[in-house]
Amino acid sequence: MTTDFTPLASMFGGMLIGLSALLLMLLHGRIAGLSGIVGGLLPPFPGDWRWRFAFIGGAVLGPALYMAVAGPVEFAVPAGTLALALGGIVVGIGVTFANGCPSGHGVCGIGRFSPRSIAATLTFMATAAVTVYVIRHML
Repeated sequence: MTTDFTPLASMFGGMLIGLSALLLMLLHGRIAGLSGIVGGLLPPFPGDWRWRFAFIGGAVLGPALYMAVAGPVEFAVPAGTLALALGGIVVGIGVTFANGCPSGHGVCGIGRFSPRSIAATLTFMATAAVTVYVIRHML
């Protein structure tokens, strides 16, 4: 299965991500880092759980609405369940050490010219590149 790059759809999706991050910052003064948003939905619930629930709900319902209108999106996951689980654990550890996830640092932090976020995003990207190289060419 091949994935066809669609520049217009990709640009539109990126604009929607940027708009949602901007609106969250303007309306709530919060950064759109998904790990922090989801973490705030775990007990004990903070007083601001409603906007967190709405944000995550939109992240789930948006693609569902798109598929209801445009039909299913074909995709393939070239990894097994164990690899996905281990990858999730490693990403969770990285998010903890980086005090945020790629969405918070990459989209919002770089947009605010945060040196910490720029360093974190460069680290995420370099680690991803090395991981792909090792898995595809060395293992």
